[in-house]
Amino acid sequence: MNDESQNKMGTPTPEELREQVERTRDELGQTVEALAAKADIKAQAKEKTAAVRQQAAEKASVIKEQAAEKTAVVREQAAEKAAAASGQIREKTEQAAQLVKDRTPDAVMEKTAQAAAQVRESAAQARRYAAEKTPDPLLEKADRAATAVRANRTPLIAGGAVLVAFLLIRRSRGRNR
Repeated sequence: MNDESQNKMGTPTPEELREQVERTRDELGQTVEALAAKADIKAQAKEKTAAVRQQAAEKASVIKEQAAEKTAVVREQAAEKAAAASGQIREKTEQAAQLVKDRTPDAVMEKTAQAAAQVRESAAQARRYAAEKTPDPLLEKADRAATAVRANRTPLIAGGAVLVAFLLIRRSRGRNR
């Protein structure tokens, strides 16, 4: 019998045997690599560590994003509440100032105006004297402070009016007792 007749009967040829051996070697190599990977605890730990780091970084990013969003919302709410409170305070101050103005006798208003004029004149004299005697760096700082006061004049006046109203109300209650 020749080789061809043996092939037809089911016996593999040397070429087929070589191919089978090569496939078996490849499969065996893959199996050995898989077993080696399972046995390599250090590599598995590194992979697990990398995966955990990635998850932690993703969660940290999400948390930062959420915190930024919540911070923005809280800031906005605080600004709205502050604006509302400021408006209410301004309104109450204006009401109190008007009440004080309405209840203050004309004679007191005239005396107050005279006293204010005297205070302005005294302040002008004191300012001239202080300008002559005060060193330049101190004058610059005082000028900056005065500018800040002028910029916030309305709240300061409103606060003074509230204080005056409070003192007048307290004084009138003391007399009624």
